[in-house]
Amino acid sequence: MSQGFWEELKKPFFVLAPMHDITDIAFRQMFIKYDRPDVFYTEFVSVDGLCSSGKEKLLLSYLKFEKNEKPIVAQIFGSKPENFFKAAKIIKSLNFDGIDINMGCPDKQIEKQGAGASLMKNFNLAREIIRATKKGADQLPVSIKTRIGYNENILTTWLPELLAEKPAAITIHARTRKELFSLPAHWETIKQAVKIAKKSKTLIIGNGDITNLKEAKVKIKETDVDGIMIGRAAIGNPWIFNSKNRITILPKEKIIALKEHICLFNKYFSKTKKFIVLKKYFKGYLNGFPEAKTIRMKLMETKNSKEAIKIINQCQKILN
Repeated sequence: MSQGFWEELKKPFFVLAPMHDITDIAFRQMFIKYDRPDVFYTEFVSVDGLCSSGKEKLLLSYLKFEKNEKPIVAQIFGSKPENFFKAAKIIKSLNFDGIDINMGCPDKQIEKQGAGASLMKNFNLAREIIRATKKGADQLPVSIKTRIGYNENILTTWLPELLAEKPAAITIHARTRKELFSLPAHWETIKQAVKIAKKSKTLIIGNGDITNLKEAKVKIKETDVDGIMIGRAAIGNPWIFNSKNRITILPKEKIIALKEHICLFNKYFSKTKKFIVLKKYFKGYLNGFPEAKTIRMKLMETKNSKEAIKIINQCQKILN
């Protein structure tokens, strides 16, 4: 089993979660400027798409990264082992540090393909996919992101199946697919996962409801997990991995950061992504101060980056 960069990480380590249409290169570069995690993941990409001459070019644009983001892991999804093999070869050629297989996404369109969370209902296929990916990846480490079960907690049967294929790391979102985000994450299951994986070399990463490093460190102490992955709480919060645990960010700092994010988005995606994609970040940046809602409502009405930056410039004068 190739552990690659994973075995070089100092424990405990912190990871920025892969989030569809969120964790793009512009988003990740914000963490480079402010406070970076130990490991970056890309947003997930379809293996079928990567193997399709019609879609390959667009999907490869989602896998762009800068050298300052390394170590960086490319996340992929699908249900055809042969395409995982091919996709792994492509990702290796792009100089990524690792490949992660999505086995937890609850999106209905993903599940219709037999991918994402639906793989928790097909142990044999899940294992075949891991083997095919590892074969295509050669010495590149392969990891997995999953949940504790589909309709119910099946961790004690599901996790050993994954461990049998010796992945470098397994990230466990401590909820079932059925629960989505409706209930608090079951962190006691992460502690259980650590015990199950104890005799293996596979690292266990906990995920679910972590909003800052202080909380993350408490969970590490409680569960003895190797690392923590943070997702939703990082949206509009490039300071979240601050080692000094700086929680209070000034309004003017948030405004400046949002402006920087818009500029990065324009730099990387002016011709490939629509401006509306940026709007999902606004709430993350604009919260926690009296003027936030008003500014956010004005920005939500904008139709392009130029209009948004004009409003931000006006707000900067007020907040300074």
